[in-house]
Amino acid sequence: QVQFVESGGGLVQAGGSLRLACTASGRTFSRYAMGWFRQAPGKEREFVVGISRNGQSLNYADSVKGRFNISRDNAKNTVYLQLNSLKPEDTAVYYCAGRYTIGVQIIPANYDYWGQGTQVTVSS
Repeated sequence: QVQFVESGGGLVQAGGSLRLACTASGRTFSRYAMGWFRQAPGKEREFVVGISRNGQSLNYADSVKGRFNISRDNAKNTVYLQLNSLKPEDTAVYYCAGRYTIGVQIIPANYDYWGQGTQVTVSS
């Protein structure tokens, strides 16, 4: 089994930046495709970005394209999400998730393991 722990959330003003990190336990992180999702109160969990096992394939939601950047360091068992040009509508709990597979996964149900989430709040 694998466990993920997110960190790096916080309160920022519109236009600001944050860097989120998701660190995995275990020894097989490099075999997992990873993704970031977010969920605001009263709303469904929303896909943000996904990355393949080897980091060669990426898929960004249109709402964050050009502002957010995903990367992974398999040697550190960590996937990062750089949040730039933040907007109030980006406010949500951000979750990382993994699936033991090669390619990018977009659908939440395709992910087997989830972190506890980290809160990102953007003031107007």
